[in-house]
Amino acid sequence: MGTRLWGGARAAWSARATRQRANSLFSSLAKHQKETDGREGGTMAEPKVSSSAPFRLLFAGVGIFPGGVTRTCQALESHPQIQVECVPEDEIREKIHEFDMCVCRMSKFGRNILSRAAKLKLITQFGMGLEDVDIEAATELGIRVARIPSAGTGNALACAEHAVYLILSLLRDQKGMTKSVQEAQIGQPEGRTLFGNTVLIVGFGGIGQKLAPLLKPFGVRILAVRPSWNQKYPSSSDDLEEVGESQLSDGTSKKDDIVDERGGTEHLQKFLSRSDIVVLCCPLTPKTKGMVNKDFLSSMKQGALLVNVARGGLMDYEAVTAALASGQLGGLATDVTWVEPIDPRDPIINHPNVIVTPHIAGVTELSYKLMGHIVAKSAIQLYEGREVTDLEFVN
Repeated sequence: MGTRLWGGARAAWSARATRQRANSLFSSLAKHQKETDGREGGTMAEPKVSSSAPFRLLFAGVGIFPGGVTRTCQALESHPQIQVECVPEDEIREKIHEFDMCVCRMSKFGRNILSRAAKLKLITQFGMGLEDVDIEAATELGIRVARIPSAGTGNALACAEHAVYLILSLLRDQKGMTKSVQEAQIGQPEGRTLFGNTVLIVGFGGIGQKLAPLLKPFGVRILAVRPSWNQKYPSSSDDLEEVGESQLSDGTSKKDDIVDERGGTEHLQKFLSRSDIVVLCCPLTPKTKGMVNKDFLSSMKQGALLVNVARGGLMDYEAVTAALASGQLGGLATDVTWVEPIDPRDPIINHPNVIVTPHIAGVTELSYKLMGHIVAKSAIQLYEGREVTDLEFVN
């Protein structure tokens, strides 16, 4: 059975002021409410859907990322015409025809499900990843697909902060510290410092761009790889002046005081061989699936550390476990796993140099409050037949 959470669901709100993005979203929703409540000398907006036909918003799956549902319901408190319901993944195919909008979360939406979605206007993610949605099929069926932009919502920042935490957890041996406390020992283990290390950021999108300035004060050298940089280096002095970049003799680019060297994917192996810590921040696509394979790991420095705040599917499980066993990979700290949730009996969890967190890099009060408001606002706009303004559409 699905779990229905009506738009009037109540929860305690933090009294702390949020950032400018939050204020903007709150003001937007407040303005909308004032307009729809009616004004003296004016008329109320005429919704495209009558009050007898409520707008139904599906959150796919039950018991995963519950904060997203809570925050969305909070933002819809004054809009009872919008109903929020969580449906187990194995019931989505039979119920998808009842919904106007869907937040896909970790569920798969292939053609077999989308073809049954007679009313569905929009599929969005409570975040960025859309690898489980058949975008081609959705486009053919007239269903829009979108993500919440990471910039300005706190999501990318939260993931970047979590990456720093994971790096430090490996360097300072978090598991060893826990063991020492449990055994009443002090003064051990001996950790390592982040200062002086070279960090490679693989994928310099929203998360990578937030991560670099957080790392720089630690005194590290930062390298970054992004596919779109493959053919974008200046070839003349005029181009150089226009973009403000300098090109190194090996084709990599040096641009600013934060990122020391930038390169396209053709420079990945070279950068891997020079890096003490590698952080995965790239999306999961057919090209990046399983990219952390035997060749990738053998290109890394002996004993280098790997941190993943992107997607578990980027890593080849067998290759990673083999590299950990041989010592080629000095440690793994990952917020995402090959199968989610990871089996608690998976032996990799008990490896002394492995830290696993439960896909919570982007789960913070700030990011969830802002993303909940964006989902709520999008549902309101769809209900009223207006343009959806705060999502990033991919079709």
